[in-house]
Amino acid sequence: MTTDRENVAGHDEAKLNAIIDLYLKTGIQVHSPGYMGRQFSGPVPLAGVVDFISSVVSQPSSFYEAAQLPNVAEKIMADELNRFIGWPPGSFAMVTTSGGSLANLTALLAARNDRLPGFWSEGGAAYLDRLRPAIAVGDDVHYSVSRTAGVMGIGEAQLIRLPLDRRHRIDVDRVVPALEAAERRGLRVFCLVASAGTTSVGAFDPIGELAEITRERGIWLHVDGAHGASLLVSDKLRWKLEGVDQADSLAWDAHKMMFTPAPCTLLFYRDKDKSRSPFRQRASYVFDEEPDVYTALDSGGKTLECTKRPMIMPLWVSWAMYGRALFAEKIEYLCRLTKDVHHILLTEPDFETTHWPEANILCFRYRPGTLSDADAHRLQVAIRDRVKARGTFFISKVDLAGVAALRVVLMNHLITEEHFRMLLGEIRAVGQELLRGGRR
Repeated sequence: MTTDRENVAGHDEAKLNAIIDLYLKTGIQVHSPGYMGRQFSGPVPLAGVVDFISSVVSQPSSFYEAAQLPNVAEKIMADELNRFIGWPPGSFAMVTTSGGSLANLTALLAARNDRLPGFWSEGGAAYLDRLRPAIAVGDDVHYSVSRTAGVMGIGEAQLIRLPLDRRHRIDVDRVVPALEAAERRGLRVFCLVASAGTTSVGAFDPIGELAEITRERGIWLHVDGAHGASLLVSDKLRWKLEGVDQADSLAWDAHKMMFTPAPCTLLFYRDKDKSRSPFRQRASYVFDEEPDVYTALDSGGKTLECTKRPMIMPLWVSWAMYGRALFAEKIEYLCRLTKDVHHILLTEPDFETTHWPEANILCFRYRPGTLSDADAHRLQVAIRDRVKARGTFFISKVDLAGVAALRVVLMNHLITEEHFRMLLGEIRAVGQELLRGGRR
């Protein structure tokens, strides 16, 4: 920090270089083949350049008059990506939000206000003498949905957790009994949240089958596709989201599998009129009394954010310059690689796999001999911590059936099978060290 408190300090190039070096050295090396830990990706270089330009020109993009090109680019990308979702042109809407958590909150607000129209103006008190509002979710749903239930005043106790099948997907056969049991408890489920690429194992819920159930019962179907919706751009992998065109809303993180700087989340609505359901304020200083063809591009009335980054620009420019194939090829390679390294694990007797990978997330355990579940849990946690401390690889962990598992997310197309074999070698060496030292 400068010691000059009275005057503007002069430019100190050495200090600036030191700060930048510190920033680079202390951050997760997302462009390294050793980075296999989280779902945010190293961006396409061009996307990073455009993000830098956005920071310099500083155009808050909730309103067309402040950010003309970003608002038009949102419309262009909405139309481009809807070709893979499948809604009739002109019937749907898309708005960008700063992250999947905010997209889930916004979508669930839209669902609540659509299905429970008095809640926005009168609050929960309007429903004290009726069935209590509730949300149905897969038992493995992202924590942002649980958080949303609290933020919205629904309450975590009104989350109906639907059982999962052996593939970690919502078990369709047990959904209707769960909904009926909730109704007997005095709950009215107004929204069901399905996942397309769960955070823990990357599982894809059966969207089409869930859509049939929700349609029959008048329940809003929201798909949290923060991680897995990007598979839609691949002809080979799109089938995993079969039925997504029947969903009422879809959250899609471009900063995950579309290799764009964070945050950049796309929130789609099947019915464009429902995109204005979440928020209903009027403010004369931003909302025009006489909308026109330009203000129709505004997103300020559809999102919590009055000021937001022009986050669509890095994605749009990359798409405009390279086209769909860049994204499809990277996604297909990473999903194919994940299956290949899963086969490697099946040949290693001191490792156990926990699931068949649906995309590019894979969980497994180092479990030599006959370790108890408790010992295996402690060993995985200790391995993950020591591997992270060594700094060659970055991996994560998740609890599955109450036992910790090591978790890799293959986000970098520079990763090869050889890098994964190197990781297994380090895990094995670290695990043996811990076992010899009595730490389990």
